[in-house]
Amino acid sequence: MSVAAGSLAALLLPAAVSRAVDRALSGGGGAEVVPLAAVVALLTVAEAVAQYAGPRATAETTARLRAALVRHIMAGGPHPARQTATGDLVARLTAGTAEAGLAGQAIVYAVAQLAMATGAVVALGLLAPELAAAFLVTAPAGWLLLRRQLRRTVRRGTGYQSAQAAVAARLLDALAGSRTIAAAGTVEQEIERVLRPVAELSRHGRALWDSQRRVAWSTGLLAPATQITVLAVAGHELSTGALSTGELIAALGYTALGLGGFGTAQSLLDLARARAGQARVSEVLEAPRAPVGLRGLPPGPGRVEIREVTVRRSGRAVLDRLELVLPAGTCTALVGSSGSGRSLLAAVAGGLLVPDGGLVLLDGVPLDEIRPADLRTAVSYAFGDPALTGATVLDALTAAVKPVSAADARRAARAAQADTFVRRLPAGYDTPLADAPLSGGQRQRVGLARALARDCRLLVLDDATSSLDTATEAAVLHAVDVSHGDRTRLIVTHRTSTAARADAVAWLDEGRIRAVAPHHELWRTPAYRRIFTGTGDPDGPGRSGD
Repeated sequence: MSVAAGSLAALLLPAAVSRAVDRALSGGGGAEVVPLAAVVALLTVAEAVAQYAGPRATAETTARLRAALVRHIMAGGPHPARQTATGDLVARLTAGTAEAGLAGQAIVYAVAQLAMATGAVVALGLLAPELAAAFLVTAPAGWLLLRRQLRRTVRRGTGYQSAQAAVAARLLDALAGSRTIAAAGTVEQEIERVLRPVAELSRHGRALWDSQRRVAWSTGLLAPATQITVLAVAGHELSTGALSTGELIAALGYTALGLGGFGTAQSLLDLARARAGQARVSEVLEAPRAPVGLRGLPPGPGRVEIREVTVRRSGRAVLDRLELVLPAGTCTALVGSSGSGRSLLAAVAGGLLVPDGGLVLLDGVPLDEIRPADLRTAVSYAFGDPALTGATVLDALTAAVKPVSAADARRAARAAQADTFVRRLPAGYDTPLADAPLSGGQRQRVGLARALARDCRLLVLDDATSSLDTATEAAVLHAVDVSHGDRTRLIVTHRTSTAARADAVAWLDEGRIRAVAPHHELWRTPAYRRIFTGTGDPDGPGRSGD
């Protein structure tokens, strides 16, 4: 509204000035000053409001886009859609949404400037048709130029944001593996890898600036040429008496407003950038999400059936028509060589990942048909590198779909061998997570406690004891047997001691389950022993050292 009011006031201003000047030159009173003052006041107020409302609208739009993007990413769940690198998502969430947020303001200003330009040309025609004709002789060349440059800007803007995202993705990957990089002595190589897209980023950036420079340079030449042409015609009309002095001033004012249409260049450039940002945001927002299950989960003992499951990564079937049954109330150790897909299978078993093909059932109900709240209550996970959420350590232990009591959280912490070091923190369980300097093993034990605090029917431990020493791991697994011994347990492990205490071992090899049997039976097979020892030696360090 403020932009519309400002545009109307801008179109009324030359006419008001014209009347005031003609009245003053004819010796009339100052009555025409009142309308002029009213128009100036309206223009001033409208511009002031627009200067406040425009940035605010942009900020609100950007905030809504970011909220929608975060919700979509977090609620996207386990759908096997196109995977987007974390750094790329960060770039889309920050730069992409900020660019897309410009769209509303850019459209409003572009429409207002075009409307003013059109109104100004009409007003020139009303003053004298020759004035409108003179304006239209030179102005269209500018619009053709703008159209051409805008197409280039859209392409360059998309390329610029893609290259920016590539740098961000590589940088995050490097930061996540900084210790490994330092240990390998490959810092310089990683720096070169991270900065490799910078050349493309620079190329697109220079092209964007060049496009804006061309628009500014061209319109800078066309505007004076148009003004001179209209001024020459208006001067002639004044000399013949067809125009009054006030109308000459009005003609100059309307010419300036008409040339203001070239001001849409910046608005349209902003719109082009917004379109590029919106395209990148929409790629994520329009990605399909897993349909939400609507069935309740009936009571059951926790039997898991994995039928013909296939999971592909980079065009390769990591899990290939895999079959596995986890009998209710049993403990199954999942073992396999590095890269065999153990964590993928663990994610599939508990519904954290929807496979590309096949079916997973919990107590006879397909996981993708179960209500999310019921599924997340029935399945509890602990990971090798758990993410702890919440304000305090206690919050990290109790956060769940079905709230966990503080007493149950502390009991689970004792079972996971975490209670002792948690109580030694500055404020014990109420210590803010940001102030809790936890080692890798301590984080694992807090993650284990979080999983053990839940009353589930399927417990999945995905390498959740990998940072624990042998004695601590044995104590934790004993506590798991005591507290969850009647629940179905799936334990991803690379340790012989963990595999040996399970009821059965599921041996994952080349995308399929090669065998399901007790550890002592599989140990007779050299290929199985090599998973743990790397040498095939049954008495190697993998058997006793863990």
